[in-house]
Amino acid sequence: MTNPTAAMLVIGDEILSGRTRDANMFHLAGRLTEQGIDLTEVRVVSDDADAIRSAARTLAGKYDHVFTSGGIGPTHDDITADSIAAAFDTPIGVRDDARAILEERYRQTGVEVNDARLRMARIPDGATLIENPISAAPGFTIGNVHVMAGVPAIFEAMVASILSTLTGGTPLTSRAIHIFRGEGDIAGPLGKIADGFPDLTIGSYPFQRDGVFGAQVVLRGPDAARVDAALAQLKSDLDLE
Repeated sequence: MTNPTAAMLVIGDEILSGRTRDANMFHLAGRLTEQGIDLTEVRVVSDDADAIRSAARTLAGKYDHVFTSGGIGPTHDDITADSIAAAFDTPIGVRDDARAILEERYRQTGVEVNDARLRMARIPDGATLIENPISAAPGFTIGNVHVMAGVPAIFEAMVASILSTLTGGTPLTSRAIHIFRGEGDIAGPLGKIADGFPDLTIGSYPFQRDGVFGAQVVLRGPDAARVDAALAQLKSDLDLE
């Protein structure tokens, strides 16, 4: 049985302009790996309704799950909710349950409930809410698309909320080794390991430290015994033991 597949859609001009460094992809990738859900594609789009709608439709048709980050706040450029609703040809409006969550939080904190803040209670018809224990404003799931905030702390809390409801597969085991030789010297042995262990993913990531070239080799797979066997074989072939 293969693992469920996933894509991530990162939304925001601030990411594409370089003003903000995205940390959410790193977090989501790690959590999905633990859950046995294979993250296989990440896209970054601007705060453009057509771009968000088109990407959401495409990714939702290719993968079991799509996770979005960004663009569900109270300002004019927070257009993700509307764009995702359009991708599913679904009406959107302020929903009573989402509004009640926000009003209760603002009542506790003494903050005014204005039209801008109520934008965060606009939910597409038929969507289910994703809990936000940090700032209360909920995300939502519609179809196989999970829509979440871009602020890392809130995104991480929402990921924890949604992952508890999803069925994963077999978590991947990962092993890494640093080899202080050039990639040209280890390409042959790595190719041999890849041929002998086609069920594993093997990556080589070069580096240079203090004038010495090397590579970090990472082996990943669902069967820990197979990963360990491949690593042992690689060490033997390279006389690293």
